[in-house]
Amino acid sequence: MSDDDFLRVEAFDCPMSTCAAPAGSPCRTGRGKVAIQYHTARFRLVPSLAKALAVATPALRKPGSAWVELPRRATASAEPAGHVRIGYARASTVRQSLDTQLDSLAEAGVTRVFSEKISTRVLRRPELEKAIALAREIRASGVAVTLVVHEHKRLGRGIELAALAENLRAADIGLEFLTGDLHGSHDPTGIVFTVLAAMSGMDREYIRDRTLEGHESARARGKTIGGAAVTDEAMLSHALHLRDQQGMSLRDIAARLVITTGKKKGQHPSPATVLRMLRDHDQAAGAAETSNA
Repeated sequence: MSDDDFLRVEAFDCPMSTCAAPAGSPCRTGRGKVAIQYHTARFRLVPSLAKALAVATPALRKPGSAWVELPRRATASAEPAGHVRIGYARASTVRQSLDTQLDSLAEAGVTRVFSEKISTRVLRRPELEKAIALAREIRASGVAVTLVVHEHKRLGRGIELAALAENLRAADIGLEFLTGDLHGSHDPTGIVFTVLAAMSGMDREYIRDRTLEGHESARARGKTIGGAAVTDEAMLSHALHLRDQQGMSLRDIAARLVITTGKKKGQHPSPATVLRMLRDHDQAAGAAETSNA
């Protein structure tokens, strides 16, 4: 169930004779109140909800309050009363600048912009949610709305981007990218957009896979991945004695060891470093025993 399922339901008149709510309005009870849930006969008209047991009436429809008829949603054949473009800009970290995106949106004539610094991995992006909520509100009034973004990566990639585009389509909100692989205005229902959106997520996976392959190749050649090593044979020997002879914990072992070279010279290694050092030793010892058996 998604947050905008009610829009899909309200695209239809309710077929229940005791309700008969027109498109654009929530279902109503026999006592003239806004129904807590949409009537089954109504949401069954939506293919994606056909197997749902119930579809709740959203809080913005004020379930339980006195029912009033709301304006019908604008249909595709209706001529929009105007056109509003809402911008969205996002950077993944606080250190990254939004200037390029904001300048691009300004040059494109977008005056209302929502921006935030947050990773795409975060499930909720408050400013994006505000932008979409405003777009829906404006579209419900009969005005055409387009969400404008500098580049598709600011919204997401792959399935994530395709799902967001589908939600915009369901609300009859346009989508436009000012640059990048998906540059231009798009119909999110089109096969071209779907393919391009899916491909946009492949570059991240490709880079990740190639990086992991490179790490494995380097390890096979005896090279160290990451920063300079802080462990050595003397530290390993001491750690093994503290673990095997005195039964100390990783934290206590780390407190007894001292780094002898590099930038961290004189400091104690972390328990995680000690764990990796001992684990690598145990794995190597086990492999040697197996090969000699």
